[in-house]
Amino acid sequence: MSEGEWERTKVAPAAGGDDCVRAGTTGGTAAVGGTALRGRGASGGAARSAQARDRADLGHEQATAMLADLRRTLLDRFGTTDEALLDSRLLGETLPGPARRGSERRATGSLVVPVRFHVVHSGGSGRLSTAAVRRQIATLNAAYGGRLGGSDTHVRFRLDSLDRTDNSAWFHNPQRNEGPIKRRLRKGGRGTLNLYTAAVGSDVLGFSTFPQWYRRDPRLDGVIVDFRSLPYGSYAPFNHGFTAVHEIGHWLGLMHTFEGGCVSPGDGVADTPYEQEPAQGCPQGRDTCPQRGRDPIHNFMDYAHDACMRGFTTGQGRRIRAVWAAYRSRKPGRHRVDLGTGAPGAARSVGAAR
Repeated sequence: MSEGEWERTKVAPAAGGDDCVRAGTTGGTAAVGGTALRGRGASGGAARSAQARDRADLGHEQATAMLADLRRTLLDRFGTTDEALLDSRLLGETLPGPARRGSERRATGSLVVPVRFHVVHSGGSGRLSTAAVRRQIATLNAAYGGRLGGSDTHVRFRLDSLDRTDNSAWFHNPQRNEGPIKRRLRKGGRGTLNLYTAAVGSDVLGFSTFPQWYRRDPRLDGVIVDFRSLPYGSYAPFNHGFTAVHEIGHWLGLMHTFEGGCVSPGDGVADTPYEQEPAQGCPQGRDTCPQRGRDPIHNFMDYAHDACMRGFTTGQGRRIRAVWAAYRSRKPGRHRVDLGTGAPGAARSVGAAR
């Protein structure tokens, strides 16, 4: 089956009883690299009515530092921190010689990300079919392509390989075994997405690294999600495949829409309204911050139920492309742009006040 045929496959299940409803708050933390971070999952037992979480709640100081690092990196590599200007340069670039290969190849104006998909299972438990993996890739392309209601980020995903590893310890405790799993299975460089599935759990459904962390330990780069969160999985209301969409958003450089609450700079993206706390269920019309705009409860970088999530914003797409140019593209000479992406959006500088 071709990738185009995968994308024509139904990408999100219409699961019965999966309507968006208001849910209660739960806690929980996970220690990552010495920093306490909360993670994307669902808790609350069989009903699974509580909010989803992941390990990428950064805290104000860490989020601000990451945005500052992005500004410095863009300025050093490209001579600008203006994402719209950078986009225009990327669009205007002419590729010399043969067409680019891998993640930097132009394809209908989009960035194509190669995916190495690793299924970790225990016997028959968690041993995903090839069809299930292809449905997840189709879901990624629909979500990032704006076909579920949001803006087109001009990012596409291409399944380059699929492998399966039967290891009960890894499968049942991927957080504890994250290092061994990734060091054994990871393939490719900074521009290759390594996506793993295992029994991550109900308190945390998935976790990801940020692009800024790649230089610290390249072998740990990647995304791990619970196999039951894939399309038609058993983890309703988080079973449309959007856990992977959300976590890959972090891998591409996006923060939570509620990052920092109502305090500037939030997630550093101009067109995602400030949000005091993560959405639970699908709280229609919620407005928790004094700044203009209602809470972005339908955004893939919030914590709403999968049935409530619809898309990314234009600014988030622009941020992804800027972050990719800064951290995941092939390292160019100073102030040289070597990455092909899609259309630019409205002008703003990285991390500027919103």
